[in-house]
Amino acid sequence: MKSLFEKANYEEILHRIDNLKESNVGEWGKMNVGQMVWHCQVPLKVAIKNKPTKKIGNILIKWFFKKSLYNEKPWRKNLPTSSFARATEEKDFEKERAILRKLVSDFYQLKDRTEWNPHPLFGVFTHDQWGAMQYKHLDHHLRQFRV
Repeated sequence: MKSLFEKANYEEILHRIDNLKESNVGEWGKMNVGQMVWHCQVPLKVAIKNKPTKKIGNILIKWFFKKSLYNEKPWRKNLPTSSFARATEEKDFEKERAILRKLVSDFYQLKDRTEWNPHPLFGVFTHDQWGAMQYKHLDHHLRQFRV
């Protein structure tokens, strides 16, 4: 699985983010491109902050979905979004894209981090799983908007 901790993949994602345009229309889902770039910031912020959090996930979520977050199989279209990561208001595309680009770079700089707190929904991930999960999430949404 590709990882956002690998330089070539990190550079690929930044290039794809740079190629997004405000006029891009999603091939699936309800978000517009500004909402999508805001949405993509949420899991990066969780990882970067690496703060202990109150667990809100349950065993069924972990059992059914956790491995799909970082395996080789692409995600299905129109998966449900957690309420805390759901964009419901209009977003300033250029502003949110700049923030996303910075967060991707900040996450890449953590490639040597050895200690990770559990994810609030899915629990413990290894370093490699964090990198793969972030890449897979970004790839999923960039494909959604044809970049």
